[in-house]
Amino acid sequence: MGRRLQTNPTAERALLVAVDWRNDGWDLESSLTELAHLAETDGLVVVGSVTQRLPKPNMTHYVGSGKLEEIRALKDTLHYDVVLVNDELSPGQLRHLEDALDAKVIDRTALILDIFARRAQTHEGRLQVELAQLEYRLPRLTRMWTHLSRQAVGGVGLRGPGETQLEVDRRQARRRIALIKSQLQEVHRHRELYRNRRRRQNIPVIALVGYTNAGKSTLLNRLTDAGVLAEDKLFATLDPTTRRVTLPSGRTVLMTDTVGFIHNLPTFLVAAFRATLEEILEASVIVHVMDVTHPKAAEQAETVRTVLEDLGADSRPKVTALNKIDRLGDGLTPDQIAADLNLPPTYVPISAATGAGVDLLLQRVEEILTEQQRLVPVRVVVPYSEAGLVDLFHRAGKVDSERFGEHGTLLAGHLPVDLLPRFEPYRETAGTR
Repeated sequence: MGRRLQTNPTAERALLVAVDWRNDGWDLESSLTELAHLAETDGLVVVGSVTQRLPKPNMTHYVGSGKLEEIRALKDTLHYDVVLVNDELSPGQLRHLEDALDAKVIDRTALILDIFARRAQTHEGRLQVELAQLEYRLPRLTRMWTHLSRQAVGGVGLRGPGETQLEVDRRQARRRIALIKSQLQEVHRHRELYRNRRRRQNIPVIALVGYTNAGKSTLLNRLTDAGVLAEDKLFATLDPTTRRVTLPSGRTVLMTDTVGFIHNLPTFLVAAFRATLEEILEASVIVHVMDVTHPKAAEQAETVRTVLEDLGADSRPKVTALNKIDRLGDGLTPDQIAADLNLPPTYVPISAATGAGVDLLLQRVEEILTEQQRLVPVRVVVPYSEAGLVDLFHRAGKVDSERFGEHGTLLAGHLPVDLLPRFEPYRETAGTR
């Protein structure tokens, strides 16, 4: 990757460092390009890059001793302030690298967290970011570090509520983590009340998912005039946004724009945002927005699939929106791309920027919702502790008979297809008649 000229004299200058060792479909050049994009998103100026091919990163300094000397020598010519490492470093690697280079070292995880700290706007988003930062930093603390409560002007990797110096006392950090978790539990409780009201109203939820910068926010803005920030930066939006959308038949649904996914996203980061990402689990339909112009579209799609699987949402009905078709080069068609990616037939070529194909996308979503509302016969025994399900059966289905038994309420009738999983544990068996 070519070196970049400094354009902002006040910005920190970053040297990218990467070890080519993974076998996950991402070539080193593409991975470094994404790291550079992350750096620019966080306000850094990339001044150069250093790479090394190894079976696995060096356990002490991440790179070999010769490459370490090369990085140290570049400081005199590139005048870098920060070394950005393309992997998550262990506490020992981080400490040894900083000692050897006499420079600030930021790994990929810390860089993403710093961007999250910039982007979070809601109270819940800020709490989630702070929790993730604290849990990342806790094993990286040393005795010389001071308290979380001290505030100072910091640069990349040092931004966020109460942690701008990275000089954190372990005991105070653990107390803060416990407090944030309790606050997030309260937020989650309020969110669950909202979801229950939404379920009672029986309004379907459509979740937009995709790799960061795929165009989800642009699509939501196109459909709803939501005014969500949409720019050519990774993680341009972090907090979920939900808006009402009218389908071609006039039916109203709720559409939610979720945080974008990214390659090699640490598991604990997914866990930190699980409360927000639970909106995906509530969705009647998932719309996977793909940037068909990206050279790593297949790898990005696999990243999204993996995260959905981790969340337990991989079985939800999906429509793939092949976005940015207005930018396709001559001779390349969406159908060819879909064939190359081995996509199921439920894909729709669109341009969120121009509106092309968006009506067909909504039509495809409505077809899935219509199929989900198809009534099928069912007999269930609902425990008396689950009275809400009995109410749901009456509201959303058709009750043919109802009686009270030893184990619960016996209901026979018809339910929409999409509600069957919620009643599956209570299907009538011979022992419950």
